[in-house]
Amino acid sequence: METIAKSIKNYLEETGSISQFAFRFFQQAVRPPFEFKELLRQCYLIGYNSLFLVIATGFIMGLVLTLQVRPTMIEFGAVSYMPQMVGISIVREIGPVITALICAGKVGSSIGAELGSMKVTEQIDAMEVSGTNPFKYLVVTRIMASTLMLPLLVIAADAIGLFGSFLIESIKGDVSMTLYFNIVFETLTFGDLLPATIKSFFFGFAIGLVGCYKGYHSKKGTEGVGKAANSAVVLASLLLFVIDFLAVLVADIFYEI
Repeated sequence: METIAKSIKNYLEETGSISQFAFRFFQQAVRPPFEFKELLRQCYLIGYNSLFLVIATGFIMGLVLTLQVRPTMIEFGAVSYMPQMVGISIVREIGPVITALICAGKVGSSIGAELGSMKVTEQIDAMEVSGTNPFKYLVVTRIMASTLMLPLLVIAADAIGLFGSFLIESIKGDVSMTLYFNIVFETLTFGDLLPATIKSFFFGFAIGLVGCYKGYHSKKGTEGVGKAANSAVVLASLLLFVIDFLAVLVADIFYEI
C-alpha cells in the first residue's frame, strides 16, 4: 500500500513538473529575442533527418495493410472498396499514430540524450553564466521544431503509404493510378483531414516537450543521460495514445453535434 501511494505521489509530482515546464515554454516562446536560426536548424535536424525513416515506414505500412486486408475484402465481395478503406484508415489514424511513434523513438530519444549530456556536463549552466537563455535557445526551439515538422512528416507518410497500397492493388487487381487515387480523394472529406492534421501538431508538441523535459532535468551523470533518453521515449509514446484517444473522442462528439 505504501509503495502504491509513493508511486501515485511521484506520478502527480512529475505531472505537475511537466505542466510547469510546458507553461514556461509558452511564456518564453512569445518573448523576444527569437532564435529563428536555431529553430530552422532544429527543423532541418528533426524533419529532414527523420524523413527517410518515416517514408520507409509509411511505404511498408501501405503494403502490409493492403496485403492483410485484401483477402478478407475479396471474401466479402468488397474488394472494390479497398481504396476507400485504406485511404480513410491511413489518413485518419494509422499514418499520424505510426509516424508519431517513430518520431517519439528517434526524435524524443535524441533530444533527451542531447540535452541530458549538456546538463550533466554543465554546458547549460555555462550558457546561463555567459548571459544566454538556455531554455529559449535549447528547449523552445526544439519543441517548436517538432511541433511544426511532425504534421509534414505525417503528410509524407500518408502519401507514400497510399502509393504502397496502390502498388499492391495495381499488381493484384490491375487498377490504374488515376482510378485508385480518384477513388481515394473522392472518399476523403475535410472532416477526415482536419482532425488528423490538428492532432499531429499535438503529437509533435508532446514529443518535443517530453524529450526536452527529461533531458533538461537529467541527473546522475552519464547514467542519467541513458535514463533520460529511455524515459522520454516511453512517456512520449504513452502521451501519444492518450492524445489520440482524446482527439478521437472530441471528433466523435463534434460529428454527433
